[in-house]
Amino acid sequence: MRVLDLFAGCGGLSLGFLKASYQIAGSVETDALAAKSHARNFFQASPADVRSAHAAPRDITEIEPKQLLAGLGLDEPRLAIDVIAGGPPCQAYARVGRAKLREVAKHPEAFLRDPRSNLYLRFLHYVKELQPLVVLIENVPDALNHGGHNIAEETCEALNDLGYEARYTLLNSVFYGVPQMRERMFLLAYAKELNVDVEFPVPTHWIKLPRGYEGTKSVALKTLEPNLFRSDSYYVPPPEAHPGLLPAITAREALEDLPRITAHLEGTLKRGARRFDVKVAYPLNRDLSGYAKLMRNWPCFESSVGINDHVIRSLPRDYAIFRKMHPGDQYPEAYEHANELFHRELERQRKGGRPLAPNSEEYEALKATIVPPYDPGKFPNKWRKMEAERPSRTLMAHLGKDGYSHIHYDSVQARTISVREAARLQSFPDGFVFEGTMNPAFRQIGNAVPPLMAAALAYQIRQTVARGKKVEKARA
Repeated sequence: MRVLDLFAGCGGLSLGFLKASYQIAGSVETDALAAKSHARNFFQASPADVRSAHAAPRDITEIEPKQLLAGLGLDEPRLAIDVIAGGPPCQAYARVGRAKLREVAKHPEAFLRDPRSNLYLRFLHYVKELQPLVVLIENVPDALNHGGHNIAEETCEALNDLGYEARYTLLNSVFYGVPQMRERMFLLAYAKELNVDVEFPVPTHWIKLPRGYEGTKSVALKTLEPNLFRSDSYYVPPPEAHPGLLPAITAREALEDLPRITAHLEGTLKRGARRFDVKVAYPLNRDLSGYAKLMRNWPCFESSVGINDHVIRSLPRDYAIFRKMHPGDQYPEAYEHANELFHRELERQRKGGRPLAPNSEEYEALKATIVPPYDPGKFPNKWRKMEAERPSRTLMAHLGKDGYSHIHYDSVQARTISVREAARLQSFPDGFVFEGTMNPAFRQIGNAVPPLMAAALAYQIRQTVARGKKVEKARA
């Protein structure tokens, strides 16, 4: 089956489908570097002109489906695409709503009637025009209550009007072999002619989620319409994870085999853009977890020698704080550690004959070199030190601005995670290449659907479609 990845980013969904033996037909992505990453990883073996066509950034609000397929050299539209997958942003959705979504079924250019060019409408427009067998949508749990709208429920209504059997649920990637606790909404829809029920993949791993994750999920469900669990609701409870499954992949299993980084502590790490032009060899004689072996030996993305993107930010003020933080510490604890370091330095200077008067210019200048400026009461979650024996917390696109949300668990290294470590926590294999420099790469990784989560969905889709195979053949 051939997949069109909309709002594709660097290709987390595409990689999951490729792992499940689908063909990646093409993508739509407006970010130039993310589009180049997608083309480089999925069309590297294609002729230069084909690779160039796939690498071009595209604005889904400006390009029509048939234009896209023609530009990518694909077949007659109705038969070209079997699966449309993607995660359309929901920011503008609340200003449009249910009525506009359903209008797409009747008016192919409904999105043009609203100058805000709602992206969900464009996604549905592509579905209407290309008529895939399967639709997969990913979004944040807040999509269940965004500006008073249940985006997932209303999108299912629109897909029903377009001839699809649709359902949605909440899935956490940690239950599918990803070393990261990441709760997301997933919506699956099948052409009604397949005559199949919508099912979501069964978990393979288990961990008791922290209270915050269960709380987020509970809030998302509580804020839905009171009749959520009525018989005609499109929501279905997620398949249950339980202690009898494999234990969740930990941060240590995901990262321990990667080279240690100490240049920042030796004063040799320079400021400026981090490029991926130096290959760092894997350490010798280091035991590999099953997860590390998968990351090094993923078919078509193998890496046997080393990695090129094991780079970190220069944060000299904070190394001593990182070293003192305990696993699980957040910003309030980091702030306390910083103040301890500051007062220790004040005492050292006093004993050296240079006492600093509180609130003096010199006092404040010294404090600024040791203590972060953020109010711990206002930014409690700004920092977090990872726990080696637990999966990572959710990676966000904000990694493109700073990495304080993921401080490495190894106090000896005293740093935030590298680009490759972020990729490992998202389940991108070591042979997957990110275009651009460090900050854009972090952003691409944080925005992506974890490939192993995508693969679990792709395998489930393949099984479901197989049950409707006779209809599929008749349709073709």
